[in-house]
Amino acid sequence: MRFIGTVIEKLQRHPKRVVFPEGEEPRILQAARQFHALRLGAPIVLGDPLRIRNAAAALEIPLDGIRIINPATSEDLENFTKRFHALRREKGMRATEAREALLQPNFYGAMMLAMHQADGLVSGASHFTGSVLRPLFQIIKVAPDIHTASSCVVMEVEDSNIGERGVLFMADCGVIPDPTVDQLADIAVSTARLARHMMGIRPRVALLSFSTKGSASHPSVGKVQAATAMARRKAEQLFLEADFDGELQVDAALKPEIAERKLRDSHVAGRANVLVFPDLNSGNIASKFVSLVSRSNYYGQILLGLNRPAADVSRGSTAHDILGVAAIIAVQATDYQKLYPGADRHLPGE
Repeated sequence: MRFIGTVIEKLQRHPKRVVFPEGEEPRILQAARQFHALRLGAPIVLGDPLRIRNAAAALEIPLDGIRIINPATSEDLENFTKRFHALRREKGMRATEAREALLQPNFYGAMMLAMHQADGLVSGASHFTGSVLRPLFQIIKVAPDIHTASSCVVMEVEDSNIGERGVLFMADCGVIPDPTVDQLADIAVSTARLARHMMGIRPRVALLSFSTKGSASHPSVGKVQAATAMARRKAEQLFLEADFDGELQVDAALKPEIAERKLRDSHVAGRANVLVFPDLNSGNIASKFVSLVSRSNYYGQILLGLNRPAADVSRGSTAHDILGVAAIIAVQATDYQKLYPGADRHLPGE
């Protein structure tokens, strides 16, 4: 709780509104209740009010302090429909289709986020990733000057010698199946920016592979090498103070004694606090495996590069996991333009 405890303390000083589209999900209701009880801000849950109240009653969860909105009867539905239709008209969407989409809580929640009726969005506890990302990509889109939307997991492990006092930022574990060199570089830079924003640290970014500095030859190794060089250039252009190294095996990235044997003169090896995986297979498998077999806290997926803060949690998440993700998203909202300068300037449909 070292990391998330600090996040919660920050948020208690600057409470925010977080919308949870899956309002009938018991874990969401538990997390929303804790969000309110810890004075983190105003939780908003979407769905049928009767079903939400029945679900809460079954768990003996009081709903005071939790706002309930039914998209089908909301006074904002018509305005949201007009704005969403304006966004998607050129794609061939009809007004009736826009209205039908906004009856779905994930679309309605994304529009609330876009219209500044919520400061952050957390979904995914009972939906596939595509059902969460599609509305966000259609309504929120990516931040200015950002070319790649991706995701990050924040892992807090018991061993404080790992990462940054036991905290690791791991990406991409949820969005891009097989990133190009350019996308992999963007993922590295975006995750480094998040690490710096959340913890005020100098990111030490390891781009991972099954090879360390040419110990094996394969096209995938070459991709990681090229992405490392490109990430350094991109970081310099953004005046981001961070160190990047790759290709590195994960033991060389995290363990100083192994790094000493495998390579020298690296600011990252043995001390990495950001891990960038070569593809979604390795990232998703590794992050979930670590969370299952170790005593660690897993907070993700934090979405990177969007114009507004949002997260797609795993369907295996606990209420505690969801609360932690909601806190991270809400803290981002306190100064999101520091993370993405120029973000959030226009409302949808303008």
